Amino acid sequence: LAAQPERTAVATIRWTAGRAVIEDVARPADDKVILQVVERADKTGIDCPFGWPAAFLSFVTSHHAGHLSISADKPGLRRDLTMRRTDVFVREQLGLTPLSVSADRIAHVALRCAVLLTKLEAVRGPVDRTGSGPVAEVYPAASLRSWGLEHHGYKQARTDALGRLVDHLLDETPWLDCNTHEQAMRRSHDIFDAIIAAMTARAAALGQILPPTEDDMAAARAEGWIIIPDKPITALLQPCS
Repeated sequence: LAAQPERTAVATIRWTAGRAVIEDVARPADDKVILQVVERADKTGIDCPFGWPAAFLSFVTSHHAGHLSISADKPGLRRDLTMRRTDVFVREQLGLTPLSVSADRIAHVALRCAVLLTKLEAVRGPVDRTGSGPVAEVYPAASLRSWGLEHHGYKQARTDALGRLVDHLLDETPWLDCNTHEQAMRRSHDIFDAIIAAMTARAAALGQILPPTEDDMAAARAEGWIIIPDKPITALLQPCS
């Protein structure tokens, strides 16, 4: 997901016994296109934070009302304001630090996502931000890292890193049929990320993920929870229950 449709890409994968077919990719994609894809899919991965840190919301609300306490400058508070519980969990598990939804440019994308999730709720009911419903928050770098694939440098221009990454992915997934979309995946890291998001949604549908702990569940329901696959990429071929 991007702040504007021009940089937003979507991908649809159909899973059958022993095979996965990339049926469709699209870029750009506006909200109408995304909602149509979500409505057709059993599970959709969205690469964007589903919420903001609870401490950040409390901080901004207190500041707006003119009631900010002097204790607001306590050590470590900035981390609480800029990192959700799921961001901390990803860093602990994988050594990756997701962009801060409250202190980075991804906030622009999250504003669009919040409206998109509200539109989705109007047609499919309440969105479970823990990822157990029809949509799940994904982070392609975390999925790539979990599956043993390179997650650095492929978005930089004038390098062949994306091509090498696509080669590695296809080597690891000989059962993945790119159909007519392989060149699009090689040309656009947005389309590549959309395909990884779709594969991560498959992991979520199979329960092959690290779920929130009981202590993290309340935060996950409010702030969102990044899906981290916890099985090899080959396990995606297992049948859904």
